[in-house]
Order: sequence, then structure tokens, then C-alpha cells
Amino acid sequence: MSQSKNKKVRIALFDFADCEGCQLQVTYLNDQLVGLLEHCEIVNFREAISERSDDYDIALVEGSITRKHDEERVKKIRENAKILIAYGSCACIGGVNGLRKKFTQEEAKDIVYKGREFPIDVGEPRPVHEVVKVDYFIYGCPTNNEETIKALKSILIGKGYTPPRYPVCVECKLKENVCLFEKGQVCLGPVTRGGCGAWCTSYGNTCYGCRGLLDKPAQEGQMDILKKNGYTLEELKQKFETYNLCRMMGEQNATEKS
Repeated sequence: MSQSKNKKVRIALFDFADCEGCQLQVTYLNDQLVGLLEHCEIVNFREAISERSDDYDIALVEGSITRKHDEERVKKIRENAKILIAYGSCACIGGVNGLRKKFTQEEAKDIVYKGREFPIDVGEPRPVHEVVKVDYFIYGCPTNNEETIKALKSILIGKGYTPPRYPVCVECKLKENVCLFEKGQVCLGPVTRGGCGAWCTSYGNTCYGCRGLLDKPAQEGQMDILKKNGYTLEELKQKFETYNLCRMMGEQNATEKS
């Protein structure tokens, strides 16, 4: 994005329905954040500063949109921002909050509050792009700081940012990790968007698809892996639901309407 030589780009961070873990990642940027602040000024960041401003160039929005108030607020943020970035899984794909779609509002209230009064009516969770226009996406739960810095630098110099279009498996192979299927685990790496550096799988965990499904996942290849290792599609689907239920139910509804 264009800017004058003397004026810093003003960045604002906002949160909606989330755990705020992605915003906490920003506080771990350390020296990288100091370098970024030579060209930028953070004017909204509830986790780190008390100041507030409605004058900003870039808005990083974390969390899914659930309440009517959230919808109104994110629309106002969109009006103020020259660039809006969906930041983290909840904002990009609905994330863990998407599991709320499996229950009615009354069922969800009873599960969480055990019959106690909860006066706020909470709607179904939605990723940010279903409510307002999103210019860029930074995926992950939590977000990967290397990717965040790369994306922001690219956006600041006017090149924009496109998330990786290859699966997590590519990064796993580059790190010479033993495939988790060979260890008897179900892993969503073959159809999950890369860019995390095979974060979880490199440290003994499986991939739960927090970065969302690839635009064109190799579904047939994934089925071959499942068949080879004795797993069912239902087992894979249950793991996908953890982060991707918003997309899964959206595609299901679209299919039923057609």
C-alpha cells in the first residue's frame, strides 16, 4: 500500500469470538516487531496497549462473527480500514467456534452454562469474509509469526499476499518427518493448507486442519492413504469438524439447495 515518507502505516488489531491466542502471538514477535514498528504504528491492540483510535490503515481481525453486535462492529471496522486482514483460523474459516453449528442455541447454552441464565442471544458463528470484504487471509491456530511478518511486509510494499496453496505434507517432507500415517495416526496434512512449517507434525502431534482445506484438495490421494492404513472417511470427517465445520456445513447446504 502507498504511504508518504514521513507517515507511518497505522495498524489496528481487533478480536471477536476467539481465545485471543493469535493476538498473543504478536507479542512474541520481539525483534521482528521492533523492525516493523520503524514503518508502522499500532493504534489498537487490547492485549498490549490501552490507547484506542478509529484512524487506521490496516485492520487485523481475529475471531468469528457471532452476535448482531459483532456484525455491526466489524462493518464499522471495514469502513475505517483501507485493508482488512482476517487473522487466524476463527476469522478465516470459523475455527473451533464453528462446532456451535452442531447445536441449537438452547442446546449450546445448556452445555456451556448448565441451565443458568444467559441473556445474550448468540447467532451462528461465521468467518469474517461472510460478513464483510476481506482483502487478505493469514491462517492458523495460532498464526505463525514468520508468515505474519512475511505477509505484512509484502502488503506494506504493495505486493499483497497470497497464502500457500500446497498441503502441509510438503513442509513435512522438507523436514524429513516420518509420515504420521506410518505411525498409526490420522493426519489431515495431505489436504490442509501449508504455511505453518509443519508446526504440529514436527513435534509429534497430528494435523487437525487448523489452516483450512486446500482450495483443490487431493481427495482421491487422501482416500488412498486412508484405505492403505485402515481408516474410514468418517474418522477423517470428525477431525475436520474441529476447525472446518463452517465450510463443511456451508458446502452441504449449497449442495442440498442445488
